[in-house]
Amino acid sequence: MRPCVVKNVAGSGGKWLDVSPERFAGWVASFGIRHGVSESAEDSGARGDEPALVMAIDGDHVTFTAPDGAVARCHPPFPESLPALDGSPAGVTDVTAITATISAHATAERTVGVLLVRLGGYAVGVFTGYPPALGDAKVGSRPVHGRSAAGGWSQHRFARRREKQANEALRAAADAALLIFGRGSRLDAVVLGGDKRAVAEFRDDPRLAPYLGLATDRFLTVPDPKRAVLLGAPKLFLAVRIWLTEPGAHQTTKPPIG
Repeated sequence: MRPCVVKNVAGSGGKWLDVSPERFAGWVASFGIRHGVSESAEDSGARGDEPALVMAIDGDHVTFTAPDGAVARCHPPFPESLPALDGSPAGVTDVTAITATISAHATAERTVGVLLVRLGGYAVGVFTGYPPALGDAKVGSRPVHGRSAAGGWSQHRFARRREKQANEALRAAADAALLIFGRGSRLDAVVLGGDKRAVAEFRDDPRLAPYLGLATDRFLTVPDPKRAVLLGAPKLFLAVRIWLTEPGAHQTTKPPIG
């Protein structure tokens, strides 16, 4: 999996990038240089009227605006536990210190539960430490037939059968999550992924409420949840997500969901 993933959003004037925590500070520095900040200003800090990045902190994310109008809105992982960027005791206010704070937050050791579900398949695992190591895990699948083109009673019977298969598959995924999440260390966070409609079915399962209460806002849209996909999850849930808008593009108050 590449360390930087670019996803263009049609008609939005911008694109999403996933940047690893280790590369984040360097990415911001190169972003500034590409868009009008001199290398000397990056090395020693802007002085007087030298072009510089303009930084705006808004709760759990920070926006950098370059001299030529390019904008990078940066969303760190695990914003629920992110220290206040604009109110730290150390008086963190400059670009270098902010990027270092975000990188340190992303790479902090934590225990993260991951639940990936698509209709008919699931992968559950617990990652610990940094770099995250996969400990307890379970991957499984259940057959769920596709939709039938037949009409009349045949279609109704097929629909009932398919619904029963889907419920059994989701029940198996929920049971696996309870097993894996419940027999290890206390979780600091839970990351959900797969298919949003399938995951939404768990909202009515009271057994999962304690874990869903730890779920982050970041949802991992991944293919069929095999073990290899589960092993690649940390690169996605640790990345700093950046909504990048080039000069002259239409600026939106809130970027579209990536």
